[in-house]
Formats: sequence, C-alpha cells, structure tokens
Amino acid sequence: MSDSSAPLWLFADQLGPHIHSAEGHLGREVVLIESTAALRRRAGHRQKAHLLLSGMRHLAADLGDRAHHLKADGYRDALIEFGRPVVVHEPTSWAAHDFVHRLQAEGLVEEVLPNPSFALPRSDFEQWAGNSSRFRLEMFYRDQRTRFDILMDGDQPTGGAWNYDHDNRKSPPKTPTLGVPDPWWPEEDGIDEQVRADLDALDAPWSGVDGPRLFAVTAAEAQSALETFIDHRLADFGPYEDAMMSGDWSMSHSLLSVPLNLSLLHPLDAVHAAEAAAREGSVPLASAEGFIRQILGWREFVWHLYWHFGRDYRTGNNELNAHRPLPDWFRDLDAGAVTAKCLSDALGGVHDRGWVHHIPRLMVLGNHALQQGYDPDELTRWYTANFVDGYEWVMPVNVVGMSQHADGGKMATKPYSSGGAYINKMSDFCKDCEFDPRKRIGADACPFTAGYWAFTHRHRDRLAKNMRTRRAVASMERLSDLDAVLEQERHRDRF
Repeated sequence: MSDSSAPLWLFADQLGPHIHSAEGHLGREVVLIESTAALRRRAGHRQKAHLLLSGMRHLAADLGDRAHHLKADGYRDALIEFGRPVVVHEPTSWAAHDFVHRLQAEGLVEEVLPNPSFALPRSDFEQWAGNSSRFRLEMFYRDQRTRFDILMDGDQPTGGAWNYDHDNRKSPPKTPTLGVPDPWWPEEDGIDEQVRADLDALDAPWSGVDGPRLFAVTAAEAQSALETFIDHRLADFGPYEDAMMSGDWSMSHSLLSVPLNLSLLHPLDAVHAAEAAAREGSVPLASAEGFIRQILGWREFVWHLYWHFGRDYRTGNNELNAHRPLPDWFRDLDAGAVTAKCLSDALGGVHDRGWVHHIPRLMVLGNHALQQGYDPDELTRWYTANFVDGYEWVMPVNVVGMSQHADGGKMATKPYSSGGAYINKMSDFCKDCEFDPRKRIGADACPFTAGYWAFTHRHRDRLAKNMRTRRAVASMERLSDLDAVLEQERHRDRF
C-alpha cells in the first residue's frame, strides 16, 4: 500500500471499501471522475451505463467531504483541472493500464498500485503458470482451494471430492418457475432518478432499453444481495445452475456478478459466506461448491488469463477461421426477428436487462455464434458492450477461449457446440418452439441440431483429433442425410 498522502483516484469498477477504506487508504481523499467522452465512446447497454454512474454517485454521497466528484469530457482533463497528483490502483483493461501509465509519465498520477479486488495477486498467478502454454480450470481451482483453505479438511477437499458436477446438472422442474424466494432487489432513489435524466440527455448510441435497476451498486446493497442469496437461494443454486426456464430468468442465481465486477464485494467474502453455510449444514455441500467454483475458480481464472495471454489475445486468435459478421438482428438484440424460442429468449433478456445467466450465454448465444462462424473479435465486443457485467477483462477469455474455441484450446479442451437435444434437456424452451430439436431436415428442423452437424462437418479434421469430440465426427459420418443437412444449412436464413 502506498505511503503517499495523494488522493486516491477510483475508476467506476473500483468502488468497494476493501479499496478506498483499506489500510493505507482510510481517510484518504478520493477522486471519482465521470468522463462524458468515455461514456459516449463505450456506449453499450443503457442499463450498464446507469449502473456505473449510479455506483460512482452513490459512493461520492457516502464518502461526503472525503470525495472529489469530478465531471469532464475526459479523465486527463479532469485530473489537470484537479491540479494535484493522484494514486490509482491498476485498472482492469490493457487500454486503461496503458493510459494510467502515460498519465504517470506526465506527472498526473504519482503511483500505480496493485489491484486488490481479486484473491490471487497477478505475480502469484504468473509463478503458478510458469512456462505453460495451455491452462485448465480444474488444476487452477484446486490450487486456489488449497491456497486459500476453502472447503478443505487438512490437505483433502471437504466431502472427499473437488467438485460435485454430477449433482449440479439437473433439468428444470415441470413448473413455470423454480419456486425459490426472490433475489434481493434494490430500491431506486434520487441518485438513480438523476442518472436516468442525465443519460436521457446524453447523445450516445445505447443498446437495449432503460429499465428499473436490478443490481447492487453500493457496498451495503451488495452485502444485502449476498446475504439474501446465501440464506434463501444458494441451497437451490447447485442442482439447477445449468438449467434454463423461460418463465424464470433469475432462477436461483446470485445476481452478484455486477457488484463483484464493480468491486463492491471482495470475492473471498462471498466465498467464505458460502463455505460457512455449507459447514453449518444450511445448504448442501454441492451447491456451495458450485458457487465457490464460479467465484474462486472461474472468475479468478478469467481475470488472470486476460493479463497472461496479453494485449493481442482478443484480436489475434481465430483458429476456426470464423469471419462471418454478426447479423443485424443479433447485433441489434432483435428478439422478435428470431423463431427459435431459446435464442429469442436469450436475445430478449440481453435487450431488456443486459443479463442472462451463464448457460444462455454459452450454450444458446455462444453455441449459435460458434455454429454459424461469427467473427470472434466482433462477438467479444458485442458481449462486452451488451452485458451489464461485461468488461474488457471479462469477455475475451470467456468468448474467444471458452465459447468460440478461437484460441485453439489454450484454455478449453473442446468447442462448446451442441444440438437441440441438449437445450431440450436443460430447458423448457423446446416444447412450444416452432422448431423440433429431434429434426435436422425440413422447415421445422432445429437450427441448433442441424447447425451442430454442419459445424462438425466443417471442422471434422480438427475434431477427429480431439478425444472429447472424435465420437461426434464418427456419428456424423454415419448420417444418411448428411449431404441434405449441409445443403440446407448453407442456405439457412431463419433461426
């Protein structure tokens, strides 16, 4: 921590007390800057802009005289007018990293400190990574559990297993909703009202629509959201974390990705709360482990790989030679232009609230993009702009690596492509859909089912060499109607 008395400049995703009120910062003046140029340049989902501005303004109000809340066209303009050097924690993107170091060279930034919003320091990850060129979540996750002593009994995982995936893959129940208690919902206030008015007046090409604020933007709100999830929803999270329901968009998910990515919660606080609930017996071990895996495992893994893979990872990887531009209906979140119920529902969720959970992201939106060969760089920018929890560090590894396999397997063992059978098993979308997940030929042939075989054929040589996908190639070669499927999919314009 810095010994300097210079004010602390906080970006809009660095709002938590573990940053501004940690040892070395307690009582330090805080600078918060609203940059009109940055808002216009990034634009993206209207509700995401609301969350960022609301979070900064709520923190400024909470800190009172300690905060300098500046508004300017650009960050540099604000710092020049402020007239005093600042210290800042390492930001969360390569572009911002380069920017703050330029400001340091200019004398506007006195010191750039490590980012305190993740459990594992970047230097420790680099030591763990060594000279490896390929990375797997499971080994990183086990190291994290051991390192931070989470769900461990001595040197063994609690319960005798590192994961409980077999307990956490249930299909949705035959009911309209999951039937769990509601998530914690925020109550908007005068700050939100003013944010909405200011965004209305700003000439920016927002995507999506305005709506009621759905996510926590203060540390107190984040704590309430966490407690509600642990006490009333975590028990049901595990079994249904991979399921989708058309009438229940939040199901038993925590809705903590926004406050976590605004750094309102420290990840270890969320992890310890889940572990305590499991040890007390108030939630099943499998549910707690599934949640902990998302936070201490996947989220940390993505953060560190973003930096480890370097500046060119997003733009420099396209191993599957995918170059199709996003269709207008996909780019514009036009759910009404789509017939497939699962795809329409996912696009509608992004349009209406900037959020759907991880399975629609991966196995509907990402699966569709993978099968159709959309450009992974454009797709990554689409995810980053349109998801309220999507930031420059979040999406490249998730999209380029996990979803689109565009890095050729640096961090995932196989492409995540599936046919309609998977969606039918894990959701209630197919029962009222105009497409039939069992059909691959005809007007009602499911675009995911037929698209799966077209994708497998297009990449058959690569997939045949992969132990996890070679059976799909063998199954494809036994299809008597493969030529008809391929011809149909070459001309498909209806999804």
